[in-house]
Amino acid sequence: MRASARWYISEADVRRRVARMHNRILVPLDGSARSEAILPYAQKLAHDATAEIILLRVLVEPAPELNVPAVSPLSPPIIDQERQQESTAYLKSMTSKLEGEGSCVTYLLRQGGVAETILEVAHNMEAQMIAMSTHGRTGMQRILLGSIAEKVVHDSPIPVLLIHPSEE
Repeated sequence: MRASARWYISEADVRRRVARMHNRILVPLDGSARSEAILPYAQKLAHDATAEIILLRVLVEPAPELNVPAVSPLSPPIIDQERQQESTAYLKSMTSKLEGEGSCVTYLLRQGGVAETILEVAHNMEAQMIAMSTHGRTGMQRILLGSIAEKVVHDSPIPVLLIHPSEE
C-alpha cells in the first residue's frame, strides 16, 4: 500500500514564487487623490513580492478631430513644456515619498491615449501587474468620457488590480 504524499508550501516559498511573478507593478497616476488611493495596495504588494513600482503619468494628446484654430475657445490644450515640468515634478515627489516609505520606485512620463499608453508601457516594461484606481464615473459622464479602467481591464493580458476609492 502506497502512502499518499501531501505537499505543503511554506510562506517563504510562496513569497519567493510571488516575487518571481510580480516583480514590476505599473501604477498609472493622474495627479488626483483618487488615483493615489491605489498606492497603499501597490506598496503592500510590492513589499510582499519584492517588486518595483513603476509610476506612470500620461499626458493626453488632443484628438485630431478636435483640432480647431488655436484662437478658438474650443481649442484643445496643447501639451507644453510647463505641463511636462509639472508632471515630472509630481512624479518625482511621489517617487521620493514612496522611497521614503521603503518602496523601490521609478517613474515614467508619456504622451498619448491614456488606456493605450498604459497597456503599451506595461508591455514594454514587462510589468506583471497593473494597479490602478477607478474614478467611478456613471451615467452621462461615462458615456461621454468612457472608462479608462474598463479599457485597461478588457485589453490587458496581465492581471489588473482595480480599486474604487470612497468619496470623502
